[in-house]
Amino acid sequence: MFLQTKRTILRDAHHDDAPFILQLLNEPGWLRFIGDRNIRDLDATRAYIDQRHREIYPKLGFGICIAFEQKTQTPIGLIGFVKRDTLDAPDIGYAVAENHQGKGYAFEVCHALIDHGWNVLGYDKIYGYCQPDNIASVKMLEKLGLTYLRDEDVNQTGEMCRLYMATRP
Repeated sequence: MFLQTKRTILRDAHHDDAPFILQLLNEPGWLRFIGDRNIRDLDATRAYIDQRHREIYPKLGFGICIAFEQKTQTPIGLIGFVKRDTLDAPDIGYAVAENHQGKGYAFEVCHALIDHGWNVLGYDKIYGYCQPDNIASVKMLEKLGLTYLRDEDVNQTGEMCRLYMATRP
């Protein structure tokens, strides 16, 4: 376990999580707002977990984790910190499965994760970003206390995103 909130547990992703992650990576919201990773089967999902999750944790001391409901042990999403080459500090990333959206899980976990970033990992600043038309993410980043900085091509793909930042309180 990496982090626990009132209703959730956050931990490293494992190969056993592949069915859930495969489903999440192919949901309409993920495809629209995060992008198609071309992951279509469990073998490709396991390789994705290794490359995008498990190899990152030891190198950086953080990464994207899988979030679960505590009561049911049901996976609800992927949430964590990412270090992008274009940013000088980590950004917070999150995706919650469609059937768990609107329940406050993303805010609950991201709020705890930001506190963890300040108090345990020692960050001085944390970024967040989203597509301009992702109204739910815009509202959440602002509710988390991040401030809009500018539009920027964070991933160097030609797609402008709304970039937000918070500094250590």
